[in-house]
Amino acid sequence: MAEPENQAEREAYYAKIDKTDMSPLWTTTLVPPKPKDFVRSVPHLWDFDNELCPLLTEAGGLITAKEANRRVLSLENPGLDKPPRILESLYAGLQMILPGEVAPAHMHTPSALRFILKGKGAWTAVSGEKSYMEPGDFIITPSMTWHDHGHDGEDPFFWMDGLDIPMVAAFGPMFFEPYPEDRAPESRPPGDSLARYGANMRPVGETWDKPESPIFSYPYARSREALEELRKNDEWDPYAGIKLEYIDPTTGGAAMPTMSTFLQLLPKGFKTEEYRTTENTVYSPVEGTGRVIAGEPGEEKTLEWKPRDIFAIPCWVPYRLEADTEATLFSYTDRTAQQKLGLWREMRGNA
Repeated sequence: MAEPENQAEREAYYAKIDKTDMSPLWTTTLVPPKPKDFVRSVPHLWDFDNELCPLLTEAGGLITAKEANRRVLSLENPGLDKPPRILESLYAGLQMILPGEVAPAHMHTPSALRFILKGKGAWTAVSGEKSYMEPGDFIITPSMTWHDHGHDGEDPFFWMDGLDIPMVAAFGPMFFEPYPEDRAPESRPPGDSLARYGANMRPVGETWDKPESPIFSYPYARSREALEELRKNDEWDPYAGIKLEYIDPTTGGAAMPTMSTFLQLLPKGFKTEEYRTTENTVYSPVEGTGRVIAGEPGEEKTLEWKPRDIFAIPCWVPYRLEADTEATLFSYTDRTAQQKLGLWREMRGNA
């Protein structure tokens, strides 16, 4: 466009505005036409065996779980500035606890999930219920609930923490409270919540009105068995293989109020078709090897994955998965938060 006749006056006006707590909307792009003009995170993979595990093991010799409160390496997307985030709306970290340690009890407003990567003998206690953890298990820590972790086994124990910290921070109500002692009191026996609600039943006269699932621990063995049963139908989604969502059995909705969680099965040699979604997605393979090809045409990045690796796919970035061997992958996203706000959408293929 040709320069307006009053350009000098405009520039003088903008200089005046720049000294105030205001800005002229018409000189900025507040709402870009597409997510790629706003989203800064990039597809990225963290290698568990060659990067995460050795570095966190080294930290184990430098600081105790009690000193650190939580011995965690935050996963920082290379496209984002601090504070640490794996994607715009999601936090992820890798946590390690050593035999005999206790990670002190505390509670906070952000909701958290644990996805167990490696080890035996460790446990987490949520709202007074203790759950021993096995690789592949998905565990919920709801907002403002006491939780602590311990390890009765013999070797280092690792899991991925997923939190909605960036979402909570956007609203502002960030609260954290330590418990006076290392352990919060146990009020229910291990497995109580799964017994009450995990068999499509619930105790007579008992209701549940909280925003998260009443089940705190979703064992991998049960979830994996469900995938195997569905395999018998031979109904493979070309964009996801067989993909199941962890749900709140009392509502049928997502197990957590702000984050959706999934487990999917890809048979050997399976290649998904191109898929994109507005949800920010964090993956961690449980079994098998393969790759993800992510990015716009001409900008695609190939990331080779194996068990316990962690990789991130940003909002509206097209991607496809390829399995070299039979594979299962856990993922968590911000889908349920987006759906509640009327923001979520997907695109299957190039349509």
